[in-house]
Amino acid sequence: MTNIESILTQLGIRAQNPGLSTGLHHWNGRGEVITSYSPVDGGEIAEIAGAAKFDYEQIVETASAAFNVWRLVPAPKRGEIVRQIGDQLRLNKSNLGTLVSYEMGKSLQEGLGEVQEMIDICDFAVGLSRQLYGLTMHSERSQHRMYEQWHSLGVVGIISAFNFPVAVWSWNAMLAWVCGDVCIWKPSEKTPLSALACQNIIAKVLQANDLPEGVSCLLIGGKDAGGWLAEDSRIPLISATGSTRMGRSVAQVVGERLGRSLLELGGNNAIIVTPSADLSVAIPGIVFGAVGTAGQRCTSTRRLIVHEDIYEDVKKRLVKAYSQLRIGNPLIETNHVGPLIDEAAVEQYQASAREVVKQGGAFLIEPKRLEGSGYESGCYVLPCIAEAGVNLPIVQHETFAPILYLIKYQSLAEAIAIQNDVPQGLSSAIFTLNIRESEIYLSNAGSDCGIANVNIGTSGAEIGGAFGGEKETGGGRESGSDAWKAYMRRQTNTINYGNTLPLAQGIKFEID
Repeated sequence: MTNIESILTQLGIRAQNPGLSTGLHHWNGRGEVITSYSPVDGGEIAEIAGAAKFDYEQIVETASAAFNVWRLVPAPKRGEIVRQIGDQLRLNKSNLGTLVSYEMGKSLQEGLGEVQEMIDICDFAVGLSRQLYGLTMHSERSQHRMYEQWHSLGVVGIISAFNFPVAVWSWNAMLAWVCGDVCIWKPSEKTPLSALACQNIIAKVLQANDLPEGVSCLLIGGKDAGGWLAEDSRIPLISATGSTRMGRSVAQVVGERLGRSLLELGGNNAIIVTPSADLSVAIPGIVFGAVGTAGQRCTSTRRLIVHEDIYEDVKKRLVKAYSQLRIGNPLIETNHVGPLIDEAAVEQYQASAREVVKQGGAFLIEPKRLEGSGYESGCYVLPCIAEAGVNLPIVQHETFAPILYLIKYQSLAEAIAIQNDVPQGLSSAIFTLNIRESEIYLSNAGSDCGIANVNIGTSGAEIGGAFGGEKETGGGRESGSDAWKAYMRRQTNTINYGNTLPLAQGIKFEID
């Protein structure tokens, strides 16, 4: 038995035993068979029978019934269940992190980091379970009390992407659970086993606490499954992570039925480097942002906007840093960069590289598909750097691959304008030791992104802050701060404890 097979077994997954999990049991789905391949070596890991529409109906019924029980559990006790989930994730961190790395292709350190992110959001949600605060306000009417409170929303549909197979789902699920909602999770069909492993972990916690399995449901399937969620009026909130194209479709379908959508979509993230920047800090942040997860993060650094006075120096430093990158099997801890997710991603990388040249750009580090020993899956590519003018159309698009566009600027106002002049608005950063530059960058006239950093890169958000972006990134917010409000419904209450009925605004309505 290989190490991966052993890990699957320890996580409750029997390879070669297709099934669809909704919590405490598996059954064979009636839909298409989903095959999980590893981009690490191209091997087939396992097959899972996906859901047909009949299976989907069973899942929604199971979730809806569970909601009627779960919403009546006091919020701090719901937090206690999430605390137990966090403890189980700690116990399974090594196995789950390794599976994430092998199934998705990110480095082992990033796979383990993704599980740690799940643990962190569990801890955050436990505290949140005692802080679902409303407001009390003064009434204009005598002997009246006004306040607002927050109630559970219902069944929350979560559609997640392959690049973060488990963490982004957990941002949604842990908050939704302490808010009293139940969840139906539709993971990427490219990474179903990581989702199934999480489901098995959570199912044991629910079972140990005599709670209904439908608190956490898993919907494995292709695009049709996501469509079922989006169209279903029984599901008041759809949280979807993925491409802008996918988000537009979800928003249109959910909006047509007047449901809520929480969207976290594309990013075309930029870093500005000013003459005062500490390049010993900036270069590692730039390189990790550009090549981490092989450029397949929504927060990956796509554009580097450098002042003309330090442009040549930054170029030299980047070439040196890129020459030190170790590319290969992500389960080998010394490797920095693993493979792209699949052949289609490699083709996108190559097509974008061809467009750079066609549009007049030039490569500082040439793109290359890596082949031979250690690169058997065919999905390994060389992170590359292109010198690109701001007028290159390709710079306007998000390429989910390790291609960094290097752009020169003269003034800070110009740099900010270049950064903001793309359709996306997720993450952004500036490296500067000049307090005026940093404050201008963070001001109302600065970055138009949902995330704006100073002296750290675009990638690697903490769970304590709300995560999300503007423009074609979708406008949603997940994880920390007050993102929990998206998973609840607000109610304003007025109580009359007097013996008369005064009306608001002094309106008189007298009857005998």
